[in-house]
Amino acid sequence: MAAAGRGGPSVGTGEGGGGGGCRSVYLFDRREKESELGDRVVQIGERSDFAGFRASVCQTLGISPEEKFVITTTSRKEITCDNFDETVKDGVTLYLLQSVDQLLLTATKERIEFLPHYDTLVKSGMYEYYASEGQNPLPFALAELIDNSLSATSCNTGIRRIQIKLHFDETQGKPAVAVIDNGRGMTSKQLNNWAVYRLSKFTRQGDFESDHSGYVRPVPVPRSLNSDISYFGVGGKQAVFFVGQSARMISKPADSQDVHELVLSKEDFEKKEKNKESIYSGYIRNRKPADSVHITNDDERFLHSLISEEKEKDSFTAVVITGVQSEHIQYLKNYFHLWTRQLAHIYHYYIHGPKGNEKCTSKEVGPFNNIDIEISVFEKGKAPKIVNLREIQDDMQTLYINTATDSFEFKAHVEGDGVVEGIIRYHPFLYDRETYPDDPCFPSKKDEDDDDDCFILEKAARGKRPIFECFWNGRLIPYTSVEDFDWCTPPKKRGLAPIECYNRISGALFTNDRFQVSTNKLTFMDLELKLKDKNTLFTRILNGQEQRMKIDREFALWLKDCHEKCDKQIKFTLFKGIITRSDLPSKKQGPWATYSAIEWDGKTYKAGQLVKTVKTLPLFYGSIEKFFLYGDHDGEVYATGGEVQIAMEPRALYDEIKTVPIAKLDRTVAEKAVKKYVEDEMARLPDRLSVTWPEGDELLPNEIRPAGTPIGALRIEILNKKGEAMQKLPGSHGGSKKLLVELKVILHSSSGNKEIISHISQHGGKWPYWFKKMENIQKLGNYTLKLQVVLNESNADTYAGRPLPSKAIKFSVKEGKPEKFSFGLLDPPFRVGVPFNIPLEFQDEFGHTSQLINDIQPVLEASGLSLQYEEITKGPNCVIRGVTAQGPVNSCQGKNFNLKVILPGLKEDSQILKIRLLPGPPHRLKVKPDSEILVIENGTAFPFQVEVLDESDNITAQPKLIVHCKFLGAPNLPVYTVDCSSSGTSILSGSAIQVQNIKKDQTLKAKIEIPSCKDVAPVEKTIKLLPSSHVARLQIFSVEGQKAIQIKHQDEVNWIAGDIMHNLIFQMYDEGEREIHVTSALAEKIKVNWTPEINKEHLLQGLLPDVQVPTSVKDMRYCQVSFQDDHVSLESAFTVRPLPDEPKHLKCELKGPRKVQMGQELQGEIVIIVTDQYGNQIQAFSSSSLSALGIAGIGLDSSQLKTTFQENTQSISVRGIKFIPGPPGNKDLCFTWREFSDFIRVQLTSGPPAKLLLIDWPELKESITVINGRELQNPLIVQLCDQWDNPAPIPQVKINLIKANYLKLTPSNQQHKTDERGRANLGVFSVQAPRGEHTIQVKAIYNKNTIEGPTIKLMILPDPEKPIRLNVKYDKDISFLAGDTFTDFMITVVSEDDSIIKNINPGRISMKMWKLSNNGNRPPANAETFSCTKIKDNDKEDGCFYFRDKLIPNKVGIYYIQFGFTMDKANTLNSEQIIVDVLPNQPMKLVPKIQPDTPAVSNDHSVVNRTLVKDLHLIITDEYNNQTGTDLVGSVVATIKSFNEEDTDIPLFIGKVRTLEFPFTKGSAEITSLVLAENSPGKDSTEYFIIFEPQLPALSRTLESYILPFVFSDDVKKQQQMVAFAKQKDELSRAIGMYRTVFETSKQLIDEMKCQVEGAKLKEAQLRNELKTHNIDIPTTQQVPHIEALMKRKLTEQEELKKKPRRSCTLPNYTKGSANVLGKIAHLAQIEDDRAAVVISWHLASDMDCVVTLTTDAARRIYDETQGRQQVLPLDSVYKKTLPDWKRPLPHYRNGKLFFRPIGDPVFARNLLTFPDNVEHCETVFGMLLGDTIILDNLDAANHYRKEVVKITHCPTLLTRDGDRIRSNGKFGGLQNKAPPMDKLRGMVFGAPVPKQCVVLGEQIDLLQQYRNAVDKLNELSKDLNNQLEYLQSPEMKKKKQELDEREKNLKLIEQKLGMTPSHKSNDSLRHPTKVEITECPIPPKRMRREATRQNRTITKTDV
Repeated sequence: MAAAGRGGPSVGTGEGGGGGGCRSVYLFDRREKESELGDRVVQIGERSDFAGFRASVCQTLGISPEEKFVITTTSRKEITCDNFDETVKDGVTLYLLQSVDQLLLTATKERIEFLPHYDTLVKSGMYEYYASEGQNPLPFALAELIDNSLSATSCNTGIRRIQIKLHFDETQGKPAVAVIDNGRGMTSKQLNNWAVYRLSKFTRQGDFESDHSGYVRPVPVPRSLNSDISYFGVGGKQAVFFVGQSARMISKPADSQDVHELVLSKEDFEKKEKNKESIYSGYIRNRKPADSVHITNDDERFLHSLISEEKEKDSFTAVVITGVQSEHIQYLKNYFHLWTRQLAHIYHYYIHGPKGNEKCTSKEVGPFNNIDIEISVFEKGKAPKIVNLREIQDDMQTLYINTATDSFEFKAHVEGDGVVEGIIRYHPFLYDRETYPDDPCFPSKKDEDDDDDCFILEKAARGKRPIFECFWNGRLIPYTSVEDFDWCTPPKKRGLAPIECYNRISGALFTNDRFQVSTNKLTFMDLELKLKDKNTLFTRILNGQEQRMKIDREFALWLKDCHEKCDKQIKFTLFKGIITRSDLPSKKQGPWATYSAIEWDGKTYKAGQLVKTVKTLPLFYGSIEKFFLYGDHDGEVYATGGEVQIAMEPRALYDEIKTVPIAKLDRTVAEKAVKKYVEDEMARLPDRLSVTWPEGDELLPNEIRPAGTPIGALRIEILNKKGEAMQKLPGSHGGSKKLLVELKVILHSSSGNKEIISHISQHGGKWPYWFKKMENIQKLGNYTLKLQVVLNESNADTYAGRPLPSKAIKFSVKEGKPEKFSFGLLDPPFRVGVPFNIPLEFQDEFGHTSQLINDIQPVLEASGLSLQYEEITKGPNCVIRGVTAQGPVNSCQGKNFNLKVILPGLKEDSQILKIRLLPGPPHRLKVKPDSEILVIENGTAFPFQVEVLDESDNITAQPKLIVHCKFLGAPNLPVYTVDCSSSGTSILSGSAIQVQNIKKDQTLKAKIEIPSCKDVAPVEKTIKLLPSSHVARLQIFSVEGQKAIQIKHQDEVNWIAGDIMHNLIFQMYDEGEREIHVTSALAEKIKVNWTPEINKEHLLQGLLPDVQVPTSVKDMRYCQVSFQDDHVSLESAFTVRPLPDEPKHLKCELKGPRKVQMGQELQGEIVIIVTDQYGNQIQAFSSSSLSALGIAGIGLDSSQLKTTFQENTQSISVRGIKFIPGPPGNKDLCFTWREFSDFIRVQLTSGPPAKLLLIDWPELKESITVINGRELQNPLIVQLCDQWDNPAPIPQVKINLIKANYLKLTPSNQQHKTDERGRANLGVFSVQAPRGEHTIQVKAIYNKNTIEGPTIKLMILPDPEKPIRLNVKYDKDISFLAGDTFTDFMITVVSEDDSIIKNINPGRISMKMWKLSNNGNRPPANAETFSCTKIKDNDKEDGCFYFRDKLIPNKVGIYYIQFGFTMDKANTLNSEQIIVDVLPNQPMKLVPKIQPDTPAVSNDHSVVNRTLVKDLHLIITDEYNNQTGTDLVGSVVATIKSFNEEDTDIPLFIGKVRTLEFPFTKGSAEITSLVLAENSPGKDSTEYFIIFEPQLPALSRTLESYILPFVFSDDVKKQQQMVAFAKQKDELSRAIGMYRTVFETSKQLIDEMKCQVEGAKLKEAQLRNELKTHNIDIPTTQQVPHIEALMKRKLTEQEELKKKPRRSCTLPNYTKGSANVLGKIAHLAQIEDDRAAVVISWHLASDMDCVVTLTTDAARRIYDETQGRQQVLPLDSVYKKTLPDWKRPLPHYRNGKLFFRPIGDPVFARNLLTFPDNVEHCETVFGMLLGDTIILDNLDAANHYRKEVVKITHCPTLLTRDGDRIRSNGKFGGLQNKAPPMDKLRGMVFGAPVPKQCVVLGEQIDLLQQYRNAVDKLNELSKDLNNQLEYLQSPEMKKKKQELDEREKNLKLIEQKLGMTPSHKSNDSLRHPTKVEITECPIPPKRMRREATRQNRTITKTDV
């Protein structure tokens, strides 16, 4: 966001800087939708900067300077002070937006100019579309637009989609052509560039939004398919105006929110010309996507749907052409297939990839086939016609590719960078036709006028067409073709291939953009001329590699090979595989390719087809098996020769395979003739069997037979198709082919088929085939009798693959008639007299289950039983039903019997069945005693003996066998029951027989029965019942005087409430009405219910205890006297009803709720009655009593009182109770009547909710200051109140918080409801909002009414402690050279209020650096990280962090630097990335680009043997091997020298010179070859060296030369040995260097690790000593667990101390909106002593609420924000010279000596203060407020102190710890000088500091944590060091050391053989590496350590 008023330093206004006079800028305000639609012109002065420009914008649009907005270009680039001058040009169009990525709410118009480019004049007049070769040019015009789309989509990562939509539907507007792509789109500037005619990509300048201007040529790709075909800035405009009259360009770039739209039309040009306006000017409409409101013309209605599709597109370009020419419309409609086929031809290789549309090519999307070009035509009333060019399969290139069988690829290099890739394809002759595809544009048929037969013959395949079609950058140039080249024209003489083969080739040429084409891309300008230039080099491409060889020879051989392989007569198809034929001689056994079909002479022969041979003896008739073709073929192939394999037919006669040449097939014979011959032969073969049954027992098909039934005998004859009997096969086979008949009987079962009978019969000559009778088929199941003809000896049932005759008869075997039986499963138990069934199972003689069919009468027998049955069933389930048995069984457990069953008529006719017979069901009851009449006394029980018997009088039992006895003749007699379920017999008894009120003998009946057995007859007995002699009746009497009144049972007795009933007596009688005398035994059994204690003596006299009457008339007393013994339970009861007493009280009762709302009447009524002393109502009121009733109460409103006499209840009703509004609570009402009175208490509650009030909230008139993102100090609690401000306790009332949308509250605004108290706690909110004052309001909804709440004002201040960005300052003009140090980087962390955050741990600031890679600008995981440098004394203010002396990488390249601030564990605030281009350092040495091997040369005549160097490329590098000095020019002098300076016999270069000079340009010198002179001097087997010395005049310093040693020999043979030795020497030298690097790096690493370990030990020791000063000892073992336990214990102690309550200041602090605000005075200090804290807080009471600021500006801002209500104190306005010296002694000291001895412990009040933060500023504040105020113990001590001090000096104000104050003028006493208690200070008291012990614990915890980290680091470093030392002693490293020693020995030996000096310069670096100085603490220099670490990471075992 643009910051107001921060223009920064002015930038110079040179050219392009925006200077040079006043500038006009067109500004669109699009912040809101309601903004004005037009633009505003802003004038900018010559020297204006961004701040001035922004002020002008605010003034022009009437915007407040404080308002936040951004100014952007139409390409959404924000204007800032940094880019103002280079961006804001005269006439530019800008936006005023809320943010950069805001959606454009309404469209804008941007002024642009598109004047013609000068290319219009230079290249005009040569580009128009024209017809050639009879082709319509319209597809080529459309191709121009597709070219633009291909270029636009070239960077797409996915599908590149191009659509051509032809809108010919009149209902949607006039005809139009639209070309749409999903490419990168165009910015408004790029769209402007497109409109400029002839503005090609070479002259096109980039938008100011891009740093890339000029054209960058794409990298080479196969077939030049680089999509770089939108080229000249002409074709698009020409194409659209060739097609139509108007073009609408619509485009949206990917990184923009806007769509840019431009319309060019012929009509518009004509109108401007007529009005004399500028033709090449117009507007680009910038709008939001899918906005089509500007389309108002009905002719363009189709645009609405097209524009609506923009929503789903990130970027696109659409060209919409209207006013389409009528002839074009007809062509596009009528020739749709033709022109789409032409487009598919033009873009064939873009659509299908470099290899074209091959059938076998995968169709998966890849880098070369991700282009979709789709064409659709929309016509009225027709379905849309849609075609994708990829789907077209008949374009010429597809036909060429798919009809060719081989190809010849080549490449042509022309002068310059021109490269042409070429391909020639061969189209073979296939027996009767040429396969060269036909082109409708070039018909190949012979013209009728053409008489040149030879010409026609030669051109038979290709006709008159040229060979090569031409493609430019992968796109067809349609009007250019190349006839041929010299090397591919038909030879004049007979060549390797026939002349007609040259006419079977087609070809394509693919050029790059180095060849000129016309701007409409119809023709090449110079292609054929350049290709046929003599300097053009043709090479063949084999396997992707160029082969430099004679192209004409290669082509001729290829053509010959194609003819031999591809021009074939027989086509072999349906390939089966490769086989080896073992039946042939070994040389011809393989490989043979096998096929299933051939095409020959227009006929197809397939496997299985019947054929006949010719020229064979005999002739073969048969069917084709396969075809053989010699050779290793794969798939279809054309060839001559081959063989066919024939199976002789009929195979039944001739089971043979013959193989003959294919040429011997009879092609004239008809297949019907062969088939008839075969059929005639087949009729002689066996065809069927004839079966007869001479002896009967014929087996019929599917017959079912009983088991054991015989089959047979059988007579068999074999017949052929002619019905003739035969015994052997026809032909001349003799006895070996006799026929036999085999008989088999097969049993089919679930486990499989089983063969049970098998016989073979042969023909007897005179008797036929015969089989005997079969009688052994007994098993049940399905059978098959099979008769099969088989061959003699082999028993084969087939002959020649054909089955011999057979016959099968299927039959089944079932069971026979029953012969024996057995018992099935019976269903026990068996009981006497209960029928049961006996299931029977029958079997036949073979044991098969059978069924009873005939009638039979079973016989049942058992000893001691009488047996009977009902019937026996027949069929599969045979059962003897209804068997019953009668007889004795002795017991309930039953008796075992043997039951014999006899079935007459069976072979085995009897079986024994063992059963257990149980007693039967109950039949009768037997009861004892047997007498009919029984005598008993009333109240006694009588037992019976019962037995349950069955039919046979057996005692029986069964479940639920319950016997009942019912007594009849009197009510309520008992029922006796007994359970006989287990034994069948028992004693039947029960409770006593009791008949009420019996006075004499009574007769009863007893009925004994079994309810569950209705069939058992009951037994009856007669009982004579006598009256009982026990107590039977009880009576109660009340004695009044001499009269006894009987109180009957349940009588009601009226008595005065609260009185006592005396003189109650009772009497008892038996059943005969005889009175019973009360004895002690009887008295014990008498109970009363009104008292627990009864006087026994009174009972013996017949007296009952007295009865207390209840006091309430409602409480009736139930009195009961009871008697209970073993025989009877008697009771007599009466009820006592109390009667009211005399009037005693007045009683009031509230009927209804006790609560009454304020302002409302009490619901319900108050009822008043008169009661006695016990509260019983007395009827004392009448209607006249109302006047005597008095009602009174505090706050009672008597105006609505209503009293009524209720006659029915004898009470007075009072209504209309209402109270005057006041405080809610309990209200007492007093009611009086006569001398009686009573009170009623009601609860007065608040009225209905009418207000919302805030609880514990500051004054609403003042704004609450809060820092952005922080929480409010108090929770937001609201209370429902009535209109009199009384709390309304209504729950579930919805509370809403109303706020602006830009004000964000956390937790988010959610609905709350009130609790039972009518209160809702909305919680503590954190607030986020723009700076300034905002409001929130609380509302409630109650009974669908809204209750407005208070409005809260919030003053939002920016957070001075919230980091939002990092500022990085450094010298941007400095160059970064490899290996140097970076310039200083200064980092500051900026907060939300644009202030620098201080007090940041430097460890949280880091710097990362990484090299540019494919991952983009994201820092990789291995990015190099740096920490900031220590602060220097002369550095800037606090809060700045420096990165100094950071090393620049050694290697040149683009690097990224980014600074980060670690905010927490998860979040890091990063700065903007700084891109650093590391440049090479100073030139240091001359080196070869590729290190050459050590040369070994001789001086013989062969140049090869004398060549020292070939293609040596020398460059200059800095000390880090970066190439540099590319601008240096000079020379390199090569000189041969000897290692022995005295040696004069030194070899010479060719030309007999000692030195040679080579040019050095553009930073390098290229030495193509360096050769010794022939017969050059030099010592044999001696080492010399060439020194290459650079001589560069522009360089003042001398560079290190490059030295190349070589070995010289004067013997060629010896030289060859030297070459091998030199090669070995180089390899050994490189390996030794690698090994030494590994060892040196390891040594440096170990030295550094040792130093780190020493440092860690030192740090650990220091921390251990510090811990000892805190009396903390750490053991030497188990350190970490001990530390953790100690830390945990101390943390617990610290937390407990912190949790202890301590004094705190509850005054709300002022929110620190800036670093310049310290806070309120009450929060700046803390005091430990409570008494001192109270008196000092009271002394400063008027200042405690004052806010202290560092600056007056900050104080003024707070003053303004609070409308002057907040007092403030700016410290920059304090006169500091009058402040007290905090080190000054107390005044009772004079010159350091005690003047007097004070009492009361005096001390300066300021010295009792402690400051948590900002100590220096706080000392200033409290030094000014307290001055020299002194505090003492009490008033006496203070008076004494003052009296003594004034003797020598002025006495300051004195305070006492008791709360007194003596002012500096001596005044004390009164309320003004006495501090109140702490609770009266309302929280405005200084807080208490954290206990000292807590601070000490914190220091100890911090030390322990540091020590823990130090121990961990020491352990880690020690472990790493030990691992590294172990690695050095590992077998792997020892092996490397051995390998190094071996290689050094081998190097010395080879050097000796070469004659080289072992100690010369070239080997010193290998044998004696540079030693690094080691100090006591072996810390390598920083760069060396870094390089060592890098090398140690990169050198692996594979390197050595």
